[in-house]
Amino acid sequence: MYSAYSFLLAVGMLAALPYFAVKGLRHGKYWRSLPQRLGWLPKGLAGDAARAPGALWIHAVSVGEVMAAVPLARRLKERFPQRRLIISTTTDTGQRMARDRIDWADAFFYFPFDWRVVVRRVFRCVRPAFVVILEVEIWPNFLRVAREGGVPVIFASARVSERSFRRYGWVKGLTRRALSDASGFLAQTDEDARRLVALGAPPNLVETGGNLKFDVPAPAGNELAGWLAEEAAQAGRSPVIVAGSVVAGEEEAVLDAFARLRGRFPKALLVLAPRKPERFDAAAALAEARGWGLLRRSRLNSAGPLDAGVFLVDSIGELGGLYRTADLVFVGGSLFDAGGHNILEPAALGKAPVFGPYMQNFREIAQKFLDSGAAVQVSTADELGRVWLDYFLDEDRREAAGRSARELVESNRGATERIVENVEMLVAAGGPGR
Repeated sequence: MYSAYSFLLAVGMLAALPYFAVKGLRHGKYWRSLPQRLGWLPKGLAGDAARAPGALWIHAVSVGEVMAAVPLARRLKERFPQRRLIISTTTDTGQRMARDRIDWADAFFYFPFDWRVVVRRVFRCVRPAFVVILEVEIWPNFLRVAREGGVPVIFASARVSERSFRRYGWVKGLTRRALSDASGFLAQTDEDARRLVALGAPPNLVETGGNLKFDVPAPAGNELAGWLAEEAAQAGRSPVIVAGSVVAGEEEAVLDAFARLRGRFPKALLVLAPRKPERFDAAAALAEARGWGLLRRSRLNSAGPLDAGVFLVDSIGELGGLYRTADLVFVGGSLFDAGGHNILEPAALGKAPVFGPYMQNFREIAQKFLDSGAAVQVSTADELGRVWLDYFLDEDRREAAGRSARELVESNRGATERIVENVEMLVAAGGPGR
């Protein structure tokens, strides 16, 4: 079974090679990280590992998981100061975010391709005491090598979306064997725990531990947010709308919704933050075509003035702070079927999020907010524009929803400590410790 899986993985990689080659040549992606993905980690990492006790290894796929990992990484380093903290990511944006937000970690690298020879090479280099994988990425060879080496693997803040549940169900035999090699599962919700057990995770190793994203501190202010707030006030820009993590296809819908608001409030300002860097130029072109004026963050002259109707955030890692400047918020990846994105950052700042119907990746969180009157769900650009207008005109309603959003975040914190407790037990046991 494992041989067949490894063979099919190799075939899939070969089939996808032209795509990755084009992306690498066009955007500079993938090629720089290829040696690490093949298990050839920086020499300094291996040298340090040989002189230190087993490392704390946290794997976070991309930006969202990295953000959730920040308080966990800090607590684990405080609890085990003698051990090196190692962070791996899958995406380039996640890697950049990890280096920026977890700069006290001892090393960073890209998660390896799931072939045994590659995974073994990485384990020999890192020498982990344990591995914490955020959410759920099931790599059978990785889990098998970890079990054979006596290295416990914990799935923390584990989430299984409907789509992932169906996909893993197609190879349920392999999934069951892979999950049986893990040492523990702390699911985000009871439904995630049920799905993990249905996929083959040993029931005695699965419990509901909460969502790490609730433990992420409210986004701190940054220089850009301070500049924007000051310039918007001086220019009389109101309301300020932040549309964050917008995906391909949503830019035009957000601009349509903004047009409705702008018809009533000509001095309104839209802060548009595309989810992926490759959408920056396309989003800029769509905004410029509206004729409202566009200012790109990458071309910002901090001397101002802010004389544009749309401010395009063509940067990574600054969106959270910008939510502080918002009168109104939209969280993207939700009007189009992209699974939705994290609504907790604006909520922690007392900003009631507005999002679309496609929130599969945050279904339970989204429902909690809707049930508490702390968010609004829309289906079209017209509805989005109408909600923005209604919210801005009804300040009492907007502020009440914002308070509910902040209180909901505060009341659901605690996943970090539950994960740290589980790690402590595994380390004390000296192995998987079932």
